[in-house]
Amino acid sequence: MARYTGPKARINRRLGTMIYETAGAARAMDRRPQPPGMHTRGRRPSNYGAALMEKQKIKHYYGLGERQLRRYFDNVGRKSGNTGELLLLMCERRLDNVVRRVGFTKTRPQARQGIAHGHFRVNGVKVTKPGYLLRAGDLIEVRGRENLKNLYRGVIANSPPDGLDWVSFDSEALRATVLSLPGAVDISLPVDANSVVEFLSR
Repeated sequence: MARYTGPKARINRRLGTMIYETAGAARAMDRRPQPPGMHTRGRRPSNYGAALMEKQKIKHYYGLGERQLRRYFDNVGRKSGNTGELLLLMCERRLDNVVRRVGFTKTRPQARQGIAHGHFRVNGVKVTKPGYLLRAGDLIEVRGRENLKNLYRGVIANSPPDGLDWVSFDSEALRATVLSLPGAVDISLPVDANSVVEFLSR
């Protein structure tokens, strides 16, 4: 994705949920939860507008570009099952999402930056692609440099991880193991995926 560098609080307010988790964006959302802009009207969006908003939530939350999202959609469209659910489960398996959710970083942009700079290894191999899709049995660990380990230990100490049922996390060894693929209950983004599928199918 072309990295989004604009005002994150505006995205949160426009989409009506905490997509970006930075402290400043959270404070702005608390102060002004209404959509950005002067004299905004509480008009109900059309079906097209509502589906577009749900699609934008997925793109901003997981850090996807339009082409990447459509590539994921084409991939899951060839599989049996609920296409919307499969799309979100594929996004949940992204390396940057797992790095964020186990507690290595506070936000997904931080996770993407750390991965792009080569801070993490998967199964002993340095991975620099945030969109790398993890599989059951994969081992994620911080590279052996002491300055990197001190950096991530400090992040974990300040914000203890919540824990995932499908990933085990060893905060002392700075190591996470994917125990199984995520299920529907493991999806972290509240979004109407079926409306996104209808939107992308047009």
